[in-house]
Amino acid sequence: MSPEPPVTVAAPPRRHISLTAVFDEFFFIYAGVAAIWLSWLVFTQSFQFGWFGILFFVVFWVILAYLVLPRLHRILTTIYVPDYFIGRARTSDGLLGDPINLAVLGPEAQLHAAMQRAGWTRADDVNLRSSWGIIVSTLTRRSYDEAPVSPLFLFGTMQDFAYQQEVEGNPAKRHHVRFWRTPDGWLLPGGARVDWLAAGTFDRAVGLSLFTLQITHKIDADTDVERDHVVRTVVEGDPNVAVQTLVDFSTGYHSRNGGGDSIRTDGALPILDVNRVEVTGADVGEVEGHGVDVDGVEPRLREVDRD
Repeated sequence: MSPEPPVTVAAPPRRHISLTAVFDEFFFIYAGVAAIWLSWLVFTQSFQFGWFGILFFVVFWVILAYLVLPRLHRILTTIYVPDYFIGRARTSDGLLGDPINLAVLGPEAQLHAAMQRAGWTRADDVNLRSSWGIIVSTLTRRSYDEAPVSPLFLFGTMQDFAYQQEVEGNPAKRHHVRFWRTPDGWLLPGGARVDWLAAGTFDRAVGLSLFTLQITHKIDADTDVERDHVVRTVVEGDPNVAVQTLVDFSTGYHSRNGGGDSIRTDGALPILDVNRVEVTGADVGEVEGHGVDVDGVEPRLREVDRD
């Protein structure tokens, strides 16, 4: 019996690189280098005109950072960034923002009560008064416990509210967490039902955004530490809060947020169940002051099941 001929496995076809793709990549890189060179020329030449040159440079930066680059990012992200849940919030310019690293089961009133008992302060909404307040407090290093947080978007809407803890009275450093209500009937990938999703990060300093050159808070890269801080304070603040974790909810990764800050996570998603949190009279007055209706709030117990 003659031996069978060896099986030959065809090599995969080589990827053909078109001339158009080469030119496209070249001009993309060239445009970036040209933009950097132009910025350097404006920076160096402006100071030859004295104070007028400095004023021109400031105006140039304002237009570039708050008009040109945000518009450019909005156009590009509309084309390339997927418009569905991938475990990341988005900036107003469409850039991928902070990781979604926490979920909550329970009504809004119970969530507010749990956060307040854990020692968190609700952040002011972003408006002219609060924006000016955080600028003044940052420059003067004065405490501003209710300082607003920048808007991030999930499900096409800005965060419903945010909580924070200022560090040593310094408004440049703070723990903070944003909350979004999930749409009716919405399920996490894997089938779990939750009422709220959240993104907890730690502001370590004030600096310039890598992507837009705007003034912004810079966050600590290890977002898991902040996630675990939020969970620990809430559980310690009220024994009625239960917590379970979806391990490997997403793949652990290293990336950057909307400000260009490095972020890393192990992909776990803790779920806080605040249904059994009791809302006292003091809690009612606090949450109603923010427009939360606590009448007729009934506990809603849901089993977190990935099957």
